[in-house]
Amino acid sequence: MHNALLIAELSLREAIRKRLVSVLIVLSLLFLGFYLYGIYRLELNLNERAVDAGLDGRSATGLSNVPVMYAAMFGMYLVYFLGALMSVLSTVGAVSGDIENGVMQSVIARPISRAQLVLGRWMGFTVVNVVYVALLGLALLAGVYAITGYLPPSPAPALGLILLAVTLLTALTVLGSTLFTTLANGIGVFVLYGAGFTGGILNAIGTFADSPTLATLGRAANIVMPTNALWLGSSYLLQPPVLLEISKAARGANPFFGSDPIPVALVLWAAALAALAVSAAMWRFSRRDL
Repeated sequence: MHNALLIAELSLREAIRKRLVSVLIVLSLLFLGFYLYGIYRLELNLNERAVDAGLDGRSATGLSNVPVMYAAMFGMYLVYFLGALMSVLSTVGAVSGDIENGVMQSVIARPISRAQLVLGRWMGFTVVNVVYVALLGLALLAGVYAITGYLPPSPAPALGLILLAVTLLTALTVLGSTLFTTLANGIGVFVLYGAGFTGGILNAIGTFADSPTLATLGRAANIVMPTNALWLGSSYLLQPPVLLEISKAARGANPFFGSDPIPVALVLWAAALAALAVSAAMWRFSRRDL
């Protein structure tokens, strides 16, 4: 474990040396400034409408504040989407990149096992990705609250499900990095991510159209790649009762937001799948001929 932690530390230093952290900070600040300014203008517009209607104020969880609620929800979806991109792009060459540029031969000559190397790479990149997404999500929610006074319900467990999705994607990307070239790995993981999103769409269409076949296909896709299901579970926790009523009345017609809580078994499966992916990556790289 000491060697794995050492590799994790080196992975963090690598991210800083390649200016990954500084680029993320700059781009995240631009994203937050742009999005929160839009919410600020939305809040001003809603206040003007309330004054024109002769209202003294707006309830933070009432129907008059639904646009702000949806804006906060879409903001968190963007955080989830950016986290998914970050997980894949930052980790896509975790092992294969070092093999392709010839660095790996000098690394494995050191007194460290290949399994420890893979574990350390996963730990280092997971820390970077999870911390980035957590800070971005907290900053967005804090900005929305400071501007509008609205805070979605259960933000902590909702953010936890997003972070689990990020952890899973990082683990799958590390596994792919031990099996394929960097380019093939990136394409493969994005296809898996798209399969999870497609499963959410099929499930929504199947529920809305009363098609058991489509709903079953959607649930199967969510089991194979549960990242989208984790987001839907997160979105359910972020919705106040007024939005849940709208979602249930639409019978799941909106594939971006969940109208039902995520099953605990699916959360446990996502965590187990991440652990299995890391274990498989350690086993595969230990037996790979370089």
